[in-house]
Amino acid sequence: MSEFIRPNEWIKTARRFVVKVGTSVLTDERDGRVVEAGVRAVASEMAALWKEGRQVILVTSGAIGVGMGILGLKSRPKKLPILQAAAATGQGRLMQWYTSEFERHGLHAAQLLLTREDLENQKRYLNARATLSTLLRSGVVPIINENDSVSTEEIRYGDNDVLSAHLAALMDAEVLVLLSDVDKVEGPTGLPTLITEITPELEMAAKGTAKAVSTGGMKTKLQAARIALASGIPMVLANGRQKNLLIRMVVQGELFGTTWFIPRKGAGFKEGERWAALTGKPKGLIRVDEGARRALAEQGRSLLASGVCEVEGHFRVGELVSIGDGSGKEFARGVVAYSNGDLERIMGLKSDAVEAALGRKAAEVIHRNHLVILRG
Repeated sequence: MSEFIRPNEWIKTARRFVVKVGTSVLTDERDGRVVEAGVRAVASEMAALWKEGRQVILVTSGAIGVGMGILGLKSRPKKLPILQAAAATGQGRLMQWYTSEFERHGLHAAQLLLTREDLENQKRYLNARATLSTLLRSGVVPIINENDSVSTEEIRYGDNDVLSAHLAALMDAEVLVLLSDVDKVEGPTGLPTLITEITPELEMAAKGTAKAVSTGGMKTKLQAARIALASGIPMVLANGRQKNLLIRMVVQGELFGTTWFIPRKGAGFKEGERWAALTGKPKGLIRVDEGARRALAEQGRSLLASGVCEVEGHFRVGELVSIGDGSGKEFARGVVAYSNGDLERIMGLKSDAVEAALGRKAAEVIHRNHLVILRG
């Protein structure tokens, strides 16, 4: 394991965490209702970490569960309008509980409600980063949830596991912690507690959830782990019902029964590459010839119009696109300097011919500073 990050050493020195709390951590074990006592326990541990000088971004589920209790619903609604009504009803109460509990410890809290669309758009992604950075510098605890009250299937993550992984990448967190009612990856093969790669066998072993108020399950936790590993960020899956778990794990360096997903040292996309590689949604595909593929992937060059073979999709200047080889297999992504219409007119042309075709100075289709090569 020498080429991998040692989890107990890493977590004890880490200064910035993203901690995701699942609905099951906040519920009363007797009747499954989301209760204020669950929020109190979470806030107490988070506050203790803040007082240790750690920055903690909290991603919390539970709004729908709280709303279900207020509305008298016995199981998670399947119809979107009822689901959104439960989220809208519960979100205010949940935030009220968190605000009150953090104030007991002398801390202020701030709420951010996000959708997948917020992070897929680069401008809004950077705005979210700026807001969160300001809150952390001000000593305010950011509390984040997916905006279930307005999200549709097209713009939602559907669970907070994946959202928390994208936020960890966004904020350059040093550790991502998922608190659930389980602390290990379950499967028939006796999988290890230190995992360095998301294998097909591991994915086959993942199971969904049957909880009345929850979404996700092990499948979404593996999706989160894949994003974390690709960002070079260790992720830990732990049972959030264990008393003083975060303090014991972070301050004392205990690993007790958790599952760690460990990246290789120095692995993962750099901070400036993560939006394009992991979070942004490409608007189209540019196919390039073999010479251009080598120039991009092996020589660190910019993409020129002469190397473009085919253009798919509709995109504008400044939008994210995929770059594929001759067969269309994606190997890179980048922010494009031409619209799809202009690129179709100039693909395959040399720079002087590009200027003649468009009547203006030619530019790189994608400059190397705005391009990321996908690995694996």
